[in-house]
Amino acid sequence: MNDLIQRALDAAERAGAAYADIRIVEREAESLTVKNGALEAANSDHSEGFGVRVLVDGAWGFSASALLEPEEIERVTRQAAAVARASGLAGGDPVVLDETPPQVGRYVTPHQEDPFSVSLDEKLRLLFEADAAMARVDGINVRQSSIECGRERKTFASTQGARVEQEIVEAGAGIDATAVNASESQSRSYPNSSGGQVVTGGFEAVRAMDLAGHAEQIAEEAVALLDAPQCPSGRMTLIIDASQVGLQIHESCGHPIELDRVLGYEASFAGTSFLTLDKLGALQYGSELVNIDADATAPGGLGTFGYDDEGVPAQNVPIVSAGRFVGYLTSRETAPVIGRSSMGSSRAWSWDRIPLIRMTNINLRPGDAGSLEDLVADTRDGLLISTNKSWSIDDRRLNFQFGTQIGWLIRNGKRTQMVRNPTYTGITPQFWGSCDAICGPDEYVIWGVPNCGKGEPIQTGHVGHGAAPARFRDVQVGVGRW
Repeated sequence: MNDLIQRALDAAERAGAAYADIRIVEREAESLTVKNGALEAANSDHSEGFGVRVLVDGAWGFSASALLEPEEIERVTRQAAAVARASGLAGGDPVVLDETPPQVGRYVTPHQEDPFSVSLDEKLRLLFEADAAMARVDGINVRQSSIECGRERKTFASTQGARVEQEIVEAGAGIDATAVNASESQSRSYPNSSGGQVVTGGFEAVRAMDLAGHAEQIAEEAVALLDAPQCPSGRMTLIIDASQVGLQIHESCGHPIELDRVLGYEASFAGTSFLTLDKLGALQYGSELVNIDADATAPGGLGTFGYDDEGVPAQNVPIVSAGRFVGYLTSRETAPVIGRSSMGSSRAWSWDRIPLIRMTNINLRPGDAGSLEDLVADTRDGLLISTNKSWSIDDRRLNFQFGTQIGWLIRNGKRTQMVRNPTYTGITPQFWGSCDAICGPDEYVIWGVPNCGKGEPIQTGHVGHGAAPARFRDVQVGVGRW
């Protein structure tokens, strides 16, 4: 591998590149799905290849191949240089990289049980146990349980002397129960919607989820939702569970802090951002309780790694401090625009994609409101909602609408009647400005989002969001039907 890397870097310099880097990536993934008592799907994927990025006359060029051979390495590098020269014909300001020192190191995701060493029989046993527990509840029409595992090995090197190796290990699982009557269907999921919970770590994380132990409860709630009244409409106090707070962070904070969106480099997929440069250090993004960090070092976070795909070390960077907007997600190219160094958020989904600014773990720090039940007890009247069902947000990440799977009315500090189809809407700064309580560290979870889309051609990002249940005052709640 050393010879292949050096060939690429030497070829880039011969082609006139002022800077070049190469990523050699091997990725494997496995997923299992059980549906209504039978194996629905079993998938195993493997991909390996390399990508070369070069900077010629201030313009980027990129090329990639799955053929890891010396002649191909040199051909692809020359092609990347040709692409850079063609890109330079479009004009524009030359690319200037920050002065991040070249790194040399190795990182491996901390884990106890290699998910790929666990037998298929053992994984299926866990899924069928969860399926059987859901099946014990009358009225469930569709039962689904799934496990997924991933591992990525990659080596990064640059003409500036960087050389880092990483092994990222992931594991996740989830279950869903759906009940249907003549007019609608209702579903409940555990531990989260959108395919369950995924973390960086070993199979111990899947075992800790105890899918079978939670299966009957979510099945019973799905059946009960069919007869529950519709969620009321109006402005009210809203308590949002940790998983939904995580998605709220993703859509109304994570995407708009991507500096390439702010600068107009990325706009065609999921829009731009209301967090323009004049708002840095000036905008009151939320109440003084709102503190949000971009933390690529958080244990178990799906956006946790050792180095990004420009060789920048993982960091924990403040984004919102006491409600004030103070930071962006940056790359080596964009950070100099705001007079800073890259905070390490440039990542590519695979060897054949160029790195983009991606979320790491965008985390809302826990507060001092105790447990979720403590927060409910401290709320005279309101609504508690849980588990995302739908989402929508405008291209600038200002106006949003979310729906959740389930809600409970709160009366005199007690959780009372279950309601179905809860929805809520708001404007991002006003919504976060209405936050007046956040639960404590014992309720804090870093939720994995394994399906974040960005770029053309699209790249699927793995990101995380640390959150605890939080309370928001005077929120517009409505009624939706799906």
